Amino acid sequence: MNNYKFIVCFLLTKFDNEKNLINFISNYKKYESGKNHQLLICFKLIDNSTLDKYKKILENIKYIEFIDSCQHNDYDFGSYKRVANKYKDYAILFMNSHSYPICDNWLLKLSNHYSDKSLIATSASNECIVDSIKFKKIHQFFKYLYKKWKYKREFDPFPNPHVRTSSFLIKGDDYYNYIKDKIITNKYDAWQIESGKNSLTKFFKKKNYYIVVVNSDGNRFLENDWMLSETYNYLNQSKSIISDKHTRKYLDLNNEHKKLSQLNTWGI
Repeated sequence: MNNYKFIVCFLLTKFDNEKNLINFISNYKKYESGKNHQLLICFKLIDNSTLDKYKKILENIKYIEFIDSCQHNDYDFGSYKRVANKYKDYAILFMNSHSYPICDNWLLKLSNHYSDKSLIATSASNECIVDSIKFKKIHQFFKYLYKKWKYKREFDPFPNPHVRTSSFLIKGDDYYNYIKDKIITNKYDAWQIESGKNSLTKFFKKKNYYIVVVNSDGNRFLENDWMLSETYNYLNQSKSIISDKHTRKYLDLNNEHKKLSQLNTWGI
């Protein structure tokens, strides 16, 4: 058993509502983490009255309050940067506002595979965002060509293996060293961090970090076997540790659309 200090960082922004927080807290209480840690709630761009409302929801929860000082929206990655800078010596499980645990010992299963120079994910994908650009209307033909050209410059073609950043575990100092010089002003910038040519995954692959996906069985999967973890867009996706907006979307699809999502994600 390792002796690292762990933080679970849950992000809540002005673009969310109390349902996000209630869902997280409900599942946080329902499922044992199995691992000693500190819970940190990061509040971003939230007005005082809304913040007071959220604090009432959290009255019976022990947590660290982190008020993000940033006055503009630099997306989840910007908030994580400031948390990581303050807690550089901690292993931090970053979770976005749509995420929550869905099995017992969720943090224990992740932490069992954590070590120095590692990036532990709860899901991953081979999807290429370039493939999502579709030609729809003839009068937008040149706009379509420009968008394709632009995206091909910044994103590798399929297969483009990358960990999904709705939830991931990494040392604060490691994440900060990657993100400290990144400027994030729009979704395109955020997409590059998740799956671009200088993504979080590619940056740490070049540094020979241990990068794995861990599923609810507590098993770890290297890049070539990420699909087999059954944590994202594969079969019944029945072995997820953390639920997020897109994993839930997949579960709501009919069989035909599940097969299409699986094809787009994994190529089979």
